Amino acid sequence: MNLMIESLKALLFGVVEGITEWLPISSTGHMILLDEIMPLAMSDAFKSMFDVVIQLGAILAVVVLYFGKLWPFKRAQKGEGLAGYLKMDTVWLWIRVVVAILPSAIVGIPLDDWMDAHLHNAPVVAAMLVLYGVAFIAIERRYIARRARIRHVEDIDMRMALLIGLFQVLSLVPGTSRSGATILGGMLMGCSRAAAAEFSFYLAIPTMAGASLIKVLKFGLAFTMEEAVVLAVGCVSAFVVSIVAIKTFIGYIKKHSFTVFGWYRIVLGALVALYFLLR
Repeated sequence: MNLMIESLKALLFGVVEGITEWLPISSTGHMILLDEIMPLAMSDAFKSMFDVVIQLGAILAVVVLYFGKLWPFKRAQKGEGLAGYLKMDTVWLWIRVVVAILPSAIVGIPLDDWMDAHLHNAPVVAAMLVLYGVAFIAIERRYIARRARIRHVEDIDMRMALLIGLFQVLSLVPGTSRSGATILGGMLMGCSRAAAAEFSFYLAIPTMAGASLIKVLKFGLAFTMEEAVVLAVGCVSAFVVSIVAIKTFIGYIKKHSFTVFGWYRIVLGALVALYFLLR
């Protein structure tokens, strides 16, 4: 194995992950397609683990950018006791995040191997890219006709968090997009684009951390030096690119709709289907 070549491939995989994880265009779908075109010269077991674990780099970008909102501890004032060390608004935010990830955990954990075997392929990705592209365009046309009730993440209650979590279950199918499914769900229930996107970012932290842990445990910790280098390159590049992608994405959706992402999904899905039909 040429370590330099594989590291460059891992760098590209990290760049693609860092961009597509936060945009509603399906990171898993893009990773599957990239592996079809430029596969890593690694075992199938490593590649399955790699595609998920480099998301840890993307997660770290969310933690860094939103640390002030996500860190639940503070310095207690005199006389406040143990409760004084907690920022209760942040604690309740994390409780809502946990509630929201439960549906996908209940469905996804027992079906993980089955989905890898039956759904992680180009035809499924192409179909989901087109289907949810149409959904984004249709929902945006409805969305612009009414005013969002929820303007800030803090206003999302427990019931809405659970419903958004149910939408996240849809993203277990490759090509759907985890951020896309949760953002669509939030918008349908009255969230602003920015609030829906931010809550989707928060859901990514435990969701991706849990998925990564499962993949690492299945693969085992006996990495070769080459595998460790390739994985590290992918994680670091995903982190750096995610910092830029998240800032750019949030700035964009404050002034624009998701319609462009809908059309992107439709065009990409059609090209993918055509490519594999003619191959």
